[in-house]
Amino acid sequence: MMAAGLALGAVIAWYASAAVRSFLFQTEPNDVRTMVAALVVLSAAGLLASAVPARRAASVEPLIALRHE
Repeated sequence: MMAAGLALGAVIAWYASAAVRSFLFQTEPNDVRTMVAALVVLSAAGLLASAVPARRAASVEPLIALRHE
């Protein structure tokens, strides 16, 4: 889900970058290094945000979780 969002967002950002050309300082609208850096930062944030709850859920024993339902 995160990869699909990043891919769709990158495509939209690539095409929309021409519209925000006047807001960009010292960078080109379609600068590949800037796009890759943004994708890396957003990927790291997404992985961290999903890893913490997944690790917590994995530490629960299934039998105990089923008894509480």
